[in-house]
Amino acid sequence: MSVGQQGSDTKRRNQGEDENWDALKSDVGEIADAAMEQGWHFIDAAREQATDYAARRKDDVAQSVADFANSLRESTRSFEDRPNIQAVVDSAAEGLEHLADTIRERTFADIFNDMENVARRRPATVAAVSMAIGFLAARFIKSTAEDLREEAYASSSSQGRTGGTRRGRAPQARARATGAAS
Repeated sequence: MSVGQQGSDTKRRNQGEDENWDALKSDVGEIADAAMEQGWHFIDAAREQATDYAARRKDDVAQSVADFANSLRESTRSFEDRPNIQAVVDSAAEGLEHLADTIRERTFADIFNDMENVARRRPATVAAVSMAIGFLAARFIKSTAEDLREEAYASSSSQGRTGGTRRGRAPQARARATGAAS
C-alpha cells in the first residue's frame, strides 16, 4: 500500500467517524430537547396543582376567619351592660370580616407578594413578631406538657393503692431522687 492510499483511507475513516459523531450529537440534542419539554410540562402541571390547592385552602382560611368573627360577635351579647367592651369586640369582628373578604378576593400570589413586601419594608417588625409567636408557642407547649404530666401523675396515683398513701410516698421518692442526683 502506498503512502497516498493510506492517507485517503485515514481521511475516509475520519470522515465516517465525524459523521457518526455529528449524528450522535444530533440524537443527544433531540433527546435533551424532548426531556426539557417534558420537564417544563411537569413543572407547569405541578405549579397548577399547587395554585389550585392554595386557592382551596385560601377559601377555607377565609371561612374560618369569618366564622371566628361571627363567634366574636355572638360573644358580645353578654357585654350589653358594658358598651366599651362591646364596641372593641365589634370593631375587631369587623376587622376580621374585612380580612376574610380580602382573602377571598385576592389571589394567593397577591397575598404572598404583600407579605413579602411587608417583610422587606419592615424586617425588624417581622423579626419581633416571629420571636413573639415563637415565645408564645414555646410557652403553650411547655404548659401543655406540664398539664399532661400532672394528669398522668394524678391518674397513676388514683390507681392501685389509696391516694393518700401514694401521694405521701411520691414527694419522698422525688426528694430522694433529687438528693441522689446532687
